[in-house]
Amino acid sequence: MYSLWERIKSGIAEVVQSRIFVVIIVFCVLSAILVQRVFYLQIVKGQEYFDDYKLQIQKTKEVQGTRGNIYDRNGNLLAYNELAYSVTIEDNGEYDSIKQKNTIINQTVSTVIDMVESNGDTVINDFGIILDNNNEYKYVAENETQKLRFIADVYGKKTIDQLSAKQQNNTAEEVINYLCTDKINGYGIDQSELGKEEVLKMVNIRYNLSLNNYQKYITTTIAEDVSEETVADVMEHLDELQGINIEEESLRRYTDSKCFANIIGYTGQISQEEYDALSEEEQEQYDKTDTVGKSGLEKTMDSVLQGKKGEVKLYVNSVGRVIETVKGTDPKAGNDLYLTIDADLQKAAYNIIEQELAGILLAKIQNTLTYDRTQVTDGSDVIIPIGDVYDTFISNDILDIKHFSDEEAGIAEQEVSEAFVSRKTEVKEELQNVLSDPNAGAYKEQPKEMQAYLTYLVTDVLTNGTNIIDPDVLDTKDATYKAWRDDESINIYTYLNYAISQNWVDTSLLKDYVSSKGDYSDSGEIYQGIIAFIQDYIDSDNSFDKLIYRYMIKSGAVTGRQICMMLYEQEILQYDEAQYSALNSGSIGAYDFIRGKIQTLEITPGQLALEPCTGSLVMTDPNSGEVLACVSYPGYDNNRLANTMDSTYYNKLVTDNARPFYNNATQEKTAPGSTFKPLVAIAGLTEGVINASEYLPCYGEYKKVTPYPKCWIYPSAHGSLNVEGAIANSCNSYFYEVGYRLGITKSGESQIESDNEEGDATQSYYSSDVGIEKLKKYAEEFGLGDTSGLEIPESEPQISDESSVPSAIGQGTNNYTTSQLARYVTAVANKGTVYDLSLIDKVTDVDGKVIKDYTPEVKNTVTNVSSSTWTAVHNGMRAVVTSAHADIFSKLIASGIALSGKTGTAQQSQTHPDHGLFVGFAPSDSPEVAFAIRIANGYSSTYAAEIGNAVMEYYYGVTPEDEIITGEAAVISAGNSGGD
Repeated sequence: MYSLWERIKSGIAEVVQSRIFVVIIVFCVLSAILVQRVFYLQIVKGQEYFDDYKLQIQKTKEVQGTRGNIYDRNGNLLAYNELAYSVTIEDNGEYDSIKQKNTIINQTVSTVIDMVESNGDTVINDFGIILDNNNEYKYVAENETQKLRFIADVYGKKTIDQLSAKQQNNTAEEVINYLCTDKINGYGIDQSELGKEEVLKMVNIRYNLSLNNYQKYITTTIAEDVSEETVADVMEHLDELQGINIEEESLRRYTDSKCFANIIGYTGQISQEEYDALSEEEQEQYDKTDTVGKSGLEKTMDSVLQGKKGEVKLYVNSVGRVIETVKGTDPKAGNDLYLTIDADLQKAAYNIIEQELAGILLAKIQNTLTYDRTQVTDGSDVIIPIGDVYDTFISNDILDIKHFSDEEAGIAEQEVSEAFVSRKTEVKEELQNVLSDPNAGAYKEQPKEMQAYLTYLVTDVLTNGTNIIDPDVLDTKDATYKAWRDDESINIYTYLNYAISQNWVDTSLLKDYVSSKGDYSDSGEIYQGIIAFIQDYIDSDNSFDKLIYRYMIKSGAVTGRQICMMLYEQEILQYDEAQYSALNSGSIGAYDFIRGKIQTLEITPGQLALEPCTGSLVMTDPNSGEVLACVSYPGYDNNRLANTMDSTYYNKLVTDNARPFYNNATQEKTAPGSTFKPLVAIAGLTEGVINASEYLPCYGEYKKVTPYPKCWIYPSAHGSLNVEGAIANSCNSYFYEVGYRLGITKSGESQIESDNEEGDATQSYYSSDVGIEKLKKYAEEFGLGDTSGLEIPESEPQISDESSVPSAIGQGTNNYTTSQLARYVTAVANKGTVYDLSLIDKVTDVDGKVIKDYTPEVKNTVTNVSSSTWTAVHNGMRAVVTSAHADIFSKLIASGIALSGKTGTAQQSQTHPDHGLFVGFAPSDSPEVAFAIRIANGYSSTYAAEIGNAVMEYYYGVTPEDEIITGEAAVISAGNSGGD
């Protein structure tokens, strides 16, 4: 037994002492480690790895190429790209519930908003809802289709038709409530804990984030172009801010934005509506997150400016978190666009127009608070009372009336707020009395102020605003309606009760103000509901408040001193302690103060939005059809709309009374006035109804048609003039006769020589329709029958279709844009070549290689005009400058630069100033430039001619630039151009 045990021990000892024992031990240890690891990987972590294996998905992220630059004809940069820092968020969290997700994201977004704003930066503001002046939610959309498209996007509907009736009728507030509170799609935002402004910021960012729900690897911008302080602040707290990052983005920038915005436009993210409008082929080139041109040349030339997209391959897990990034193809920059525009000329013309407008305003502003322009018989006699100037600071939202009652309001703001609160209480009581009294005076017997309130309430609120009086069922031919609307012979009590009796009132809209349920049968109860609604409505109606302010200014209850002080208190003007104190003490008068600020252009015509506040100029090269300048005043800052749109600023532009969004050069149409006369002279001479040596009489009054039209010089007369003298003196009677003769049928042509002042010999042969057709023929030949060819939106022209006699002086129904008049005068300058005008010179690639040359095309050539006719017309236009208006052009004349031109005044109405126009070309014998200028409601063509003179002096270097563009209001002439 012992021997066996010894042998076992001996055997074990041999094994232990042998090398194989070490191998066995190592093998066992390694096997144990391997078993343990396999257990961990397959049993402990097996399910997680299996899930990741199944859910790891490859995604391709497209990267837009850098957008091409835009240059002027001389290579000056107008639009370019700049790298800037943006704060972004990516929804890459894992959540157990929607509530948890909302809580985490909202807390992160709120923290980042505070960081951004504490450093003086702003978060994005491109949502389709903003806060209006009443602190109420309001849609940004300009029309119903755009609004419904936005609502469809909110509810995740592909088309508007998929919206329910209730969704289509959602107010902006109801949309906000839905986004804040909906159990499935809502963002869990507690509106009771936040102000509306804070709610809107949160919704704005959460909504943009939600658009990437199915592409969570795409980041959403919270704030762009942020300061280094914001970057440092966010980077310091990145570990606490889930999904937040700092990224470099390429932002679109514009130089001298106000001068070029109406040509160049701006960029932004493509909308669903824009995407749907693309063809199937185009949709393959665009993604719904792409940046595209939204207006102007940025839009029309988008396919040229767009770069070629690159790709980045991403691997994301089940919640969209990026696991791995694999570099793909690099994006390529877009092509560069060169314009025919001369940037320096464009800027100079813009500033010259602004200076001239300011000069006109100063000439027309008078130191009176009120003025009844309905008593004026001629628009040129209209003045601007200083009360209207004070009022426009409120009516055009230059001053923020909400801030008047703010705890940080200034001295004058507090004074005005206190006076306003008192006056509004009185107005509400006065309205209550008038509305409740069946025996109240008729509308026309009410004071002007009460009339204004009643008109606003009935027309703007009850009818057009809320549709409580349904405009679709309102019978405008009804006698009682006419008694209210036209005769003003009944009171509001009678009118509204009659409207109720005729079922013009939609009682369903008054359910909160009428106690009865179901169909309303008691008209008295409905009327009391209307009164209650009105009182409730005007409590928070900003427009009604503005109306009260208007009459407080007229009465002196709000003073000019207070208005001026508030311009400093709200930092509309750069604060000047000395002037502020002087205003407060009364040592500086408000009238003189305002005039001084207009004089120095610290307050501009575009801000004031008084007549006149707009102007336009289009200048061409008559030898090529290239546009050298296309100016629309006032402009706007397209930098604030590009990239991520500033919705509040956008809304301000849309509602601004000066209409800065409206391109006055290509969209505003008026009658051409006497600028049309050269064309009529060509028509008369070519048709043979007049000849260059023939003299026609001007008696001051033209008696061949009724009612008798008058020459602008009436009660004087020009006497006998030939065609050159008629153009130079802009004699209406001469051109009345041409329009008349163009309308004489063949059988009456032999009677012209024997005619008298009354037209006894030819009246039976006269047909206005015949004359209109001949005028139309020549208008079309000179390019006035269609748009000018510019590559941006342009209004359709309108050739007069009635009354050949007034049409021959540019009235009738003639209506053209400044760009269309520029094409016409270009053809006059070059003796008959009509171009399709162009703003684009060429397209090049990033290396400067020309891809395409955009030489303007010749639309047609006027070939049937004799050289003697061209000579006569050109001589007449030259005489406009050297004779009729030599005082304006004296310096240009002395310089030897020969300018030919034609003034024109177009009447709008007796209570609004006339439109002033001037067209011309230079040098007269070998034209290098041609142009058209318009000042809407500019009183006189003299002022448009002064702009033309200043631009020509600048262009030809007759006067140093700093003497032309002074930064101050122009010194204008008397502006007496008669009815020219």
